[in-house]
Amino acid sequence: QAQLVESGGGSVPSGGSLRLSCVVVGTTYSAYCMAWFRQPPGKEREGVANIDRDGTPLYADAVKGRFTISQDGAKKTLYLQMDNLKPEDTAIYYCAAGHLCTDDFSLTDFGYWGQGTQVTVSS
Repeated sequence: QAQLVESGGGSVPSGGSLRLSCVVVGTTYSAYCMAWFRQPPGKEREGVANIDRDGTPLYADAVKGRFTISQDGAKKTLYLQMDNLKPEDTAIYYCAAGHLCTDDFSLTDFGYWGQGTQVTVSS
């Protein structure tokens, strides 16, 4: 049974940067596809980025060139470096672990979720 714990959210002005972290507890980290999702206020949860067991990343079009997903298997930690943040990036960000990395970021492919961390970008 995996537990995911996010940290690193906060409030920044437009153009600022934040780095989110997600520690995976209680399971074999390398067995999973890891991903970041977000849920903006009043909207559905959407995929942001994922990274497979070989370290290959995929990004949603809205964040390409601004966000970077990475992982440290030894620390069982997933990261999301977010640069040039925009007000539309404001959301609760969730870490997720699943068995399949695809470019459609299907929620049903991910069985484990963190509690979420708030990111607020002011204009």
